[in-house]
Amino acid sequence: MTAGVRTEVVGASIRRSDRPSAADFWTIFTALDKATAPIAGPVQLRPFALLLLNEAGAVIGGLWGHTAYSWLVIEMLIVPEPLRNRGLGSALVHHAEAIAFERGCVGMQVASFDFQAPAFYQRLGFTVFGVQEDYPPGHRHLYLSKRLSPSNPAEPSVKPERGLV
Repeated sequence: MTAGVRTEVVGASIRRSDRPSAADFWTIFTALDKATAPIAGPVQLRPFALLLLNEAGAVIGGLWGHTAYSWLVIEMLIVPEPLRNRGLGSALVHHAEAIAFERGCVGMQVASFDFQAPAFYQRLGFTVFGVQEDYPPGHRHLYLSKRLSPSNPAEPSVKPERGLV
């Protein structure tokens, strides 16, 4: 479907947008949540970020995620190369786990390419529950999850030199 081309469908039309707006997202999200809520309850989507800051206070990395349906989803996590292997990635995940407990989550999930960090997440207690082959071509996309125990809330085990905001 070419951008801007409309397709007529019984009682509606389809229009492609390569630059959907926030309003477009929320319209679709709200309609889906309304249709799903009678079965699964409201999604209660709540985004959050853990920002990794440099000495000047500029964001240089961090963790981006959300909670929904009593699960915390890590969407992105990046520690700049020069700062790796100092415990910052683990600290970010532990802080996210604390947020999961705070928000009443039963588990956490994340997706990682085989060339990124699946072993890192596995060391933190995540297990692989799915694999998509050839995404990207020649590689694997792994889906990992970790069930949370309500009796043992997360405490960040590594405290970085500069605090997380």
